[in-house]
Amino acid sequence: MHATIERLIAAKRDMPGALLPILHDIQDTVGYVPPDCVERIAQSLNMSRAEVHGVITFYHHFRTAPAGRHVIQICRAEACKSMGSDALWQHACRRLQVNPHDAEHGATTSDNAITLQPVYCLGLCATSPAVAVDDRVHARVDHASLDRIVSTARSAA
Repeated sequence: MHATIERLIAAKRDMPGALLPILHDIQDTVGYVPPDCVERIAQSLNMSRAEVHGVITFYHHFRTAPAGRHVIQICRAEACKSMGSDALWQHACRRLQVNPHDAEHGATTSDNAITLQPVYCLGLCATSPAVAVDDRVHARVDHASLDRIVSTARSAA
């Protein structure tokens, strides 16, 4: 894995604004951004580890641990919040038995079947609350439809 990450860094380190493209390439290839590669990224871009870590933790898209076999994202943006996504979030945490605080940064079920994570806009504001499962979006999700989504994801895991 380290050779792959080195190759991905080398491919883009000389381009302006290389940090985000490198992080995207690593996550797309490896599935997450391993914490032990932060120092190498920082060295390559003449940045501090804190700067790289700050970008990784600022964007909810980036994970620092492998995701479950399926990723469920619940929109936490204002339009979805106004239509009940906070209650949907709490319901999902209870249903998946993950700590709501941990899930704010992405939490994976104990069987590695599902990772729950927040997302801040899926572009379905008019049909909120919105949920994405492995990049497939669902609109007007309520507790019952979320339960069906979770059951489908678990059975496909």
